[in-house]
Amino acid sequence: MPFLSQVFSKYKDIEQHIIYLVLAEFFLQMVNSSFFLLFNYHMVANGYQDYEVANTIAYRFIMVMILGIPLGFLLKRVKIKPFFLASAILVPIISLVVIYAVSHHINWLLNFGMVIWGIAFAFFQVAGLPFILLYAKKETHSEAISLFFLTWSVAIFVAGMANYFLNNYDPILFDEGMVLSIYSCIGFIAIWMVMKIKVNEKPQNTEKFEFKSLIEDYDWKLIFNAIMPTLIIAIGAGFTIPVINLFFLNVHGVESADFSVYGSITYLMVACGISFMPFIKRRFGYQTAITLFQSLAVLALFFMAITEYFKDWEYAVYIAIFFYIIRQPLMNVAGPMTSELTMYYVGKKNQELISAMNSSIWSGSWLFSMTIFSFMRQSGMRYVSIFLITVILYIIGVLWYVYLIKQYEKQENSD
Repeated sequence: MPFLSQVFSKYKDIEQHIIYLVLAEFFLQMVNSSFFLLFNYHMVANGYQDYEVANTIAYRFIMVMILGIPLGFLLKRVKIKPFFLASAILVPIISLVVIYAVSHHINWLLNFGMVIWGIAFAFFQVAGLPFILLYAKKETHSEAISLFFLTWSVAIFVAGMANYFLNNYDPILFDEGMVLSIYSCIGFIAIWMVMKIKVNEKPQNTEKFEFKSLIEDYDWKLIFNAIMPTLIIAIGAGFTIPVINLFFLNVHGVESADFSVYGSITYLMVACGISFMPFIKRRFGYQTAITLFQSLAVLALFFMAITEYFKDWEYAVYIAIFFYIIRQPLMNVAGPMTSELTMYYVGKKNQELISAMNSSIWSGSWLFSMTIFSFMRQSGMRYVSIFLITVILYIIGVLWYVYLIKQYEKQENSD
């Protein structure tokens, strides 16, 4: 079909080393997506309360928040591939440790494991986009970035559907802990994929590090403008995304197997949407590709949240599921384009730092939000009230992206 050929024409031009990078990311995302779908259920099944789950998740983000920005400075002075390899080795190993710690209530090991898990996974996430911008052809940047983001959606679809069928086949054998362990082992395939990445890497900056370079080597005004919408949206997301399955469990009684199916359907839609985003961006611009989709997502989140007000109505759960299923694609398909926009907006010399700062921002914001969420839930605050905080913050973040896109367009027109 001519239309589909036009949409996907540039994907075939992506270099082989980028494809191996994407495949390695996919197998690590298999681990990450299974944790997103099932880890909270695994903790609840082992006697943890929802505020304890939130506190545990927060540990994942502590060291990422602290180390993310120094990692951004470091990436310009070293080869990137060793960070991919470290991530591919550590994420599956630590995942198995964390699963064991939950099952045996070894809380110090659980919290320590979550810290290391967060750092190891951040290695790949922080280094991935700068690697693509350095070693992919400029004309395929949008497609390569979209593929990188696509891995999360495809992984969560596969993990969710597999969990549903395994759980229905033998719910005792294939409980959440077993399924999490299976996907943690699958994550080891990422090591092989990383080893197949062959590029002639050279550090971008071989000069001796001096503290004054922190000021002189970066455009801090551009960086500030670029990170603000991410910061605002990340804080809002931290109140909702890590615990959204607990909302469906505690408010609407949706168990893990059913939630896995809904998550799979949702992220299949995300995968399809992300595939089309480079075409949409080229055809209609960033305002459509980012702010239109995000605005519709905020509206869907609002309607999902308020179903708690009438949760006893028999159709409330179906309304909540419907808006969850459409909210996720609308918000997530904009992700590759917001990353591309901010990378281009800050310029080449700031890209490693902005990637690292984004990782630190998401980790720090989610740490902050999870801590506040835990306090709110212990105080008896309802999910709907917490989720409406997310709605307000999302609105502010989307408006900031409108401003950022206009600033970027001015830059392009003046060049």
